[in-house]
Amino acid sequence: MKNIYKVTWSNHAAEELKNVFDYLEKNWTLKEKKQLSIKIEKSIELLLLNPEMFPFYLPEKNVRKLVVSKLHTIYYTLNDRNVNIVSFFSNRMNPDNLKL
Repeated sequence: MKNIYKVTWSNHAAEELKNVFDYLEKNWTLKEKKQLSIKIEKSIELLLLNPEMFPFYLPEKNVRKLVVSKLHTIYYTLNDRNVNIVSFFSNRMNPDNLKL
């Protein structure tokens, strides 16, 4: 099936992803880091196949939620054929720190 959507990462989401991997570099094994990378890739592939399948988190802002793992969640918006990832959130953090 041909992918018709394009993914973009906001600067904020890219920084969050970098921070997560900086933390993992210090505290997780190489195997665990690879497993998370694979989960992220598969989640984004699934997201691109049908971005409307994931539930709204903030319907008034058109923000949807994709749970990558019990520790990580992607929040994104969908505009036409563009999926904009606005946050890559570590669920261990205080939810008040979630910026969307």
